[in-house]
Amino acid sequence: MSGLVFNIDGMEIRVDESKIRLSELAKLVEENYQGHICMGIIDNRLYDLNRIIYKSCSIKFLDTTTEDGTRLYFRGLSLLLVIASQNLFGKSRVSIKHSLGDGLYCEIENGHLLSEDDIANIKMEMINVVKNDYPIVCKYMTNDQAINLFENLGRIEKSELLKYRKDDLTRVYECNGYMDYFYGYMFPSTGYLTDIDVAKMSKGLIILGPKNGVKGTTTELKEHIKLSEIYNESEAWSNTLGIFNVVDLNQIIEDGRYGEMIRTVEALHEKKIAEIAEKIVEKNSKVILIAAPSSSGKTSFAQRLSIQLKVIGLNPLPISLDDYFVDRKLTPLDEYGKYDYESIYSIDLEKFNEDLDKLINGEEIERIRFDFIEGKRVYTGETLSVKKGQPIILEGIHCLNPILTKKIDDEFKFKIYISVITQVNLDDHNRISTSDLRLLRRMVRDNSSRGLNAEQTIEIWPSVRAGEIKNIFPYQEEADIMFNSASVYELSVLKPIADNLLKSIDTESPNYLEAMRLRKMLQYFDEITDLEDIGPTSIIREFIGGSRILV
Repeated sequence: MSGLVFNIDGMEIRVDESKIRLSELAKLVEENYQGHICMGIIDNRLYDLNRIIYKSCSIKFLDTTTEDGTRLYFRGLSLLLVIASQNLFGKSRVSIKHSLGDGLYCEIENGHLLSEDDIANIKMEMINVVKNDYPIVCKYMTNDQAINLFENLGRIEKSELLKYRKDDLTRVYECNGYMDYFYGYMFPSTGYLTDIDVAKMSKGLIILGPKNGVKGTTTELKEHIKLSEIYNESEAWSNTLGIFNVVDLNQIIEDGRYGEMIRTVEALHEKKIAEIAEKIVEKNSKVILIAAPSSSGKTSFAQRLSIQLKVIGLNPLPISLDDYFVDRKLTPLDEYGKYDYESIYSIDLEKFNEDLDKLINGEEIERIRFDFIEGKRVYTGETLSVKKGQPIILEGIHCLNPILTKKIDDEFKFKIYISVITQVNLDDHNRISTSDLRLLRRMVRDNSSRGLNAEQTIEIWPSVRAGEIKNIFPYQEEADIMFNSASVYELSVLKPIADNLLKSIDTESPNYLEAMRLRKMLQYFDEITDLEDIGPTSIIREFIGGSRILV
């Protein structure tokens, strides 16, 4: 019997076998990983833990401390929830709605609102399914076979979705007699999903997994009142449009009714922005603070808000936080010894608060500019002052952090958080991540206006996400109001541009797997190439080009 030798993340592992499953290899090295090992990468291809290896090779395992691992784990939790719901309530509809904090918000339609006892029973049943360690069997079949299977099971929403799938083969998962299609890999069995919590929230529940992906822990439930409100508003917008999943969207596009849909979305956005302007006037706010993660459209939003404020009779003064950077040599360093430009202490907080306070009190200040080439502040000699009826608008990643405006009285501030909440999922059990939409937005904009290719955008995205988790998301509930800048149709608009950029990434690139994941998600969307109905002030124009309000 010939043995096999594996290089696993720098460790040499020898086995006296002619073949071995990835799951067995994972058990040999699992103590070296903080999270649950979920998948393996071999020759730049992703494999689930059921994969049998017949030859020596290098393997990189992904655990739940990675984004790919987290996605797989919550995919498994979603399956557990569906099975537990069927065991408890019989035929019921489970909808995996959206992420909320570090969990997934879900709803179960079973004829009554969920009680605390229902939640406790659901959690217990999910744990029982884990203890029973049912195999999660992946069955490959032709796409037509999968469509027929779900039609025969009465799962029309699933069969209709698969009609848009371009791949010839489809993975269907079977677990204890239940069959489903999930977009992505699964664990080999339910026994892997040991870190679970379930809590009641709103009309449904939230499912939680390992804290920061670390095995043996569970994430603590945190209230996200304002974020929940904006999700509810987004759902109401979906009701108005009659679009709840990608099949609904595609049918509107195929019927040629997308023009009316686009105009309705833009009207909903404009109505919301006008309402925010009215609230600012009611509060008599002197300083408007706008924060958002990357590619949320905050620049377009700020311009549209300024227009609405002018309609009411105000003339806002924009101030750029970027001009208040400390000199580059004074920028704090991160844990790798590099300049941390996303740290709040890269801003000259003393100077910023001093100037802001003077403006609020009617005094003049000298305008400063930051020279990004020299890495130094420049005094322009130009004076600035705020006139009556002229609020100050500030936008930036730190705008909701209380440290930024600690010397300014809260009564003068109006705080806005912009989110990008996808209003359409693939189906009840397969959601689309808000961060994926933002990544595609940024990719398209980076290419058209900054000369970056898709690979460069994907390369920097993890550091962008890390900065958001550290500097933006902890303060989103500080907002007086939230605004959802997503448009239900925009993945159909972004698809032809983004797909063309993604397919240029070489198969040997370390970013190829991410490119393929995004392309596989986009395959379900019909394209919108007729952009005539998308107005020049639309937020999506910030990314696809053609905006008339960016300065």
